[in-house]
Amino acid sequence: MAASALLPQSVLRPLLALAVMILLAGCASRVVGVMKPVGQPANPKVSEVQLLAATTRAPSSDKAILFTGERGSGLMVDAVTVSIPPDKDRKIGEVEWPRQLPPDPLKSFTTVAVQPILSESQGHEWLHRTYPGKRRVLVFVHGFNTTYEESVYRFAQIVHDSKADVVPVIFTWPSRGSIFDYNYDKDSTNYSRDALEDMLTRIVHDPGVGDVTVMAHSMGSWLAVEALRQMAIRHGRVNPKITNVILASPDIDVDVFGKQFAALGPHKPHFTLFVSRDDRALGLSKLIAGNVTRLGQINPAQEPYRSRLEAAGITVLDLTKLQTGDRINHTKFAESPEVVRLIGNRLIAGQTVTDSDVGVGDALGAVAIGAGKTIGQAAGAAVSAPILIFDPRTRRNYGDQWRQLGANATSTVETVGVAAQ
Repeated sequence: MAASALLPQSVLRPLLALAVMILLAGCASRVVGVMKPVGQPANPKVSEVQLLAATTRAPSSDKAILFTGERGSGLMVDAVTVSIPPDKDRKIGEVEWPRQLPPDPLKSFTTVAVQPILSESQGHEWLHRTYPGKRRVLVFVHGFNTTYEESVYRFAQIVHDSKADVVPVIFTWPSRGSIFDYNYDKDSTNYSRDALEDMLTRIVHDPGVGDVTVMAHSMGSWLAVEALRQMAIRHGRVNPKITNVILASPDIDVDVFGKQFAALGPHKPHFTLFVSRDDRALGLSKLIAGNVTRLGQINPAQEPYRSRLEAAGITVLDLTKLQTGDRINHTKFAESPEVVRLIGNRLIAGQTVTDSDVGVGDALGAVAIGAGKTIGQAAGAAVSAPILIFDPRTRRNYGDQWRQLGANATSTVETVGVAAQ
């Protein structure tokens, strides 16, 4: 059935516009079949990322594709090694796709090895053999409109560019990789909830694992939060080893998220959100969902969000003014060098975030005004800052300094969109 027969014109027009933007970005010209391993690159200048890829997708008969966008019958796991060209030859935040096959490891991302993991014990053995002594695990859940190879290469890029000291694990669910299959993808996240919960449970039960960060993008945020919600309902709380949850451009109904968050119980992981009000993909999702605001498009400085975020202790990084090469402003978290480094240096470790973490003069942490900036300087910085940081934990640390600023300071700060006590 044609898309026009399924969608109203108010949704179809922006959907077609979004499709044009994606095609112009070059997605349609990518070669197919990049998952065929080429073996160890001969050039020592390339870097490698070794990761575990768990999926609920159906296997492909073509081993160069590995998995389709259809739903599989169970969880399958592979150990995948991806090589990345030298940093001097690529822009941080970009995935360099091969222009032809076999790929040139000096110029593009390349699949080096794929090893099926056939049992839980094999998975634990791989973890401790590949990353001996590392106790922190990063689990990534991709978003809507993403093929298997896109999810693996994007995660490899994030791990490499962030320089995160973690064991990288990706959970890749059945997405058909088409913007016209939004509802299929959404149902696929529900289809995959039990599998993700089970995988997280197996990871935290490994005695060698110290803590886990769950990072999810777009529609994958719904899947991640739902899996954690199920875990909390089943066991009375989210496992305490899961200390941090990072949601980038979360495609979740803002009201539904409130209910999900409450269901996690009193002992929750710390949540960090990346939001952007110019996110065109979330704008389309809002139309499809009946014009209900998506969590990834909120303004954290405005009510009722400001008070709710404060009460919940949720950190928000507002990337609205940040400019990247993403035409639809939906993958800023991965394409900005400053943001990916921030993920690796601070967020995965669960540390508080200030403006100094993204460069003094480049961004204004809402909580740093009392620590050496005048109100005039703060107002000017807030207007031009590409990244605004809203972190209730840090703001509490500067509580005395905030109180010294007085009522006039509070009024001035609020006018530039910065929350103050």
